[in-house]
Amino acid sequence: MATESKGNILLVEDEENLHEALKLNLEMEGYSVSSAFNGTEALKIVQAEYFDLVVLDIMLPELDGIGVTEGIRIQHIDVPILILSARNTSSDRVLGLKKGADDYLTKPFNLEELMLRVEKLIQKNKKMQDKESIGDDYAFGGNTIDFRAQEATTWNGQVVQLSKKEAMLLKLLVENRNEVVTREKILQVVWGYNVYPTTRTIDNFILNFRKYFEQDTRNPRHFHSVRGVGYKYNDA
Repeated sequence: MATESKGNILLVEDEENLHEALKLNLEMEGYSVSSAFNGTEALKIVQAEYFDLVVLDIMLPELDGIGVTEGIRIQHIDVPILILSARNTSSDRVLGLKKGADDYLTKPFNLEELMLRVEKLIQKNKKMQDKESIGDDYAFGGNTIDFRAQEATTWNGQVVQLSKKEAMLLKLLVENRNEVVTREKILQVVWGYNVYPTTRTIDNFILNFRKYFEQDTRNPRHFHSVRGVGYKYNDA
C-alpha cells in the first residue's frame, strides 16, 4: 500500500530505458512511483494527486521541465522538485532553481547520489510539514474540543459529535493556526491516500465548522477558505 512506502514520487522522463531503470531502483528503495512521459501529463497528475517528490527531466515533449516547474509553483503546490538535465550550463541550473526547483542533477549522474538526494529532499519536506501536536483538548472563542472523544461544546452550549475526519481536519487546521494549509497537505494527513477529495468536500467540512463554532457564520472569525490555495484557521 502507498501509505507504507517511504514516499510517493512522480517520475517524469521521456527516455523509456532510463525511466524504467530509475523507476525500478526507486521502487527497490521502498518508494511508490507514478510515471509521466511528457510535461503536460506531468502537470495534470500533480494537480490530481499528492506526491512527496517530483523527479523531472528538463528535455520533455509538449512542455519542458522548466515549464512544468513553473506550472506547479503557480498553483501553490509546494511539492519538492528535483530536476534532471543533460544540459550542464550554470544558466540552466539557475533558471531551474529560480522557477522553483529544489535541486538539480546533471546527466549522466551517479545512481547512488540521486538516491541520496531523493531521500534528503523527502525527509526535509516531511520535517517541515510536521507541526507540534496540540494535545487532546483545545479551546477557542468560547468553544472547547475534545479530540480524543471526537466531541465539541460550542459557544452556545451545544454538544457536537465530530466525525473522525472532522476531528482530524480540525486538529490539522488548529496545529497550523494562522497559516494556510494546502489541499495536498489536508489530503495527506486526513484522507491518507493520494487521490484528491474534491474541493467541495473540504469546503463542506469548513462550512460545518462555521456552523458549529462561529457566532456569525456570514462573517467568520476562525475558519477561512483561501481561493485556489487552501484553508486557514485563525485563533484570534
